[in-house]
Amino acid sequence: MTTRQSKTDRLPLFQARGITKVYRAGETDIHALRGVDLDLFPGEFVVLLGASGSGKSTLLNILGGLDVPTSGQVRFRDHDLSRNDDALLTHYRREHVGFVFQFYNLVASLTAEENVALVTEIAERPIPPAEALRLVGLGERLNHYPAQLSGGEQQRVAIARAIAKQPDVLLCDEPTGALDVKTGIVVLQAIEQINRQLGTTTAIITHNAAIAGMADRVLRLSDGRIVEIVVNQRRAPAVEIVW
Repeated sequence: MTTRQSKTDRLPLFQARGITKVYRAGETDIHALRGVDLDLFPGEFVVLLGASGSGKSTLLNILGGLDVPTSGQVRFRDHDLSRNDDALLTHYRREHVGFVFQFYNLVASLTAEENVALVTEIAERPIPPAEALRLVGLGERLNHYPAQLSGGEQQRVAIARAIAKQPDVLLCDEPTGALDVKTGIVVLQAIEQINRQLGTTTAIITHNAAIAGMADRVLRLSDGRIVEIVVNQRRAPAVEIVW
């Protein structure tokens, strides 16, 4: 494994050691993760880079409490995310994690503000929906329905919904995968602003190597392993990204 990782005095937000994930498909074992060690730090912006089948989505799902490892341990502060405990994982997801997926999953019959309010109604310390939408540049679209919004605007509503509960970590699964380059840059700017302004630990998984320039660290996965860790000496702003 190649690494240029710098030392830090900060305590990690996540600690993962020896994570494996094996899926059973008929008589075949599919090894999605093969012994991953990982630390993520508060306020960090990380890109998990790899081709389809490299294990990056599986790793993100485990960090988000959507799945548990077959072996190994992953901890978020004092939460043991290795345990297959539905109540613990549900509480963890509700209180600590915001998810952004490639597809927006907005409710068509609700306005942008109402879609965000779905999260704030159950959060302990939410940002008002209108404020969350203003953070992603949609302060003038509060009363618009998804069908009245562009793809990039819908994705930004999804980001506002994810961050409205003020999560500790924002996990993004190919957030620009369904967008053209110009629109994708606008979405990346919104994610970048959330990380810088709110200090939200942010992880993006992507196969798009150009996005790696935005990160504090880039973790490249292949065949279920982290094979390279690169520390960027400078984080490129989203407006400089070209693909």
